[in-house]
Amino acid sequence: MKQPSLANAELAVMNLLWQEDRLTAREIREQLYPDATKAQHGTVQRLLQRLEDKGYVERDRSLPVQFFSAAISRQAYAAGQLESLAAKLTGGSLAPLIIHLVEEKRIPRAEIDRLRAILDEGAGGDG
Repeated sequence: MKQPSLANAELAVMNLLWQEDRLTAREIREQLYPDATKAQHGTVQRLLQRLEDKGYVERDRSLPVQFFSAAISRQAYAAGQLESLAAKLTGGSLAPLIIHLVEEKRIPRAEIDRLRAILDEGAGGDG
């Protein structure tokens, strides 16, 4: 499933939802725009509607105050964006990105060890 990219403002909303789990539109507005005017309330409502239309946000209508939560995890969104980037830049291969990050020492040792364990586990399932 190809997922659409998020605009910066949409990503800011998603970051709040990934951190807080469930928020009202008002709570989102207060965090994004601490000195909010009435115009920002409409902006947040439009952002939430767009995110819901794209399948990124779920709206709980069971209470008088509606709560919003992320319908997709940060990891799932990042994975989709990495796959899209790999498709554009390297014919779909993530290997050049991973090799670059390892060679430039941008991946901590603990994460390299985790990658190695995942790769070893995958290699064992091929036989």
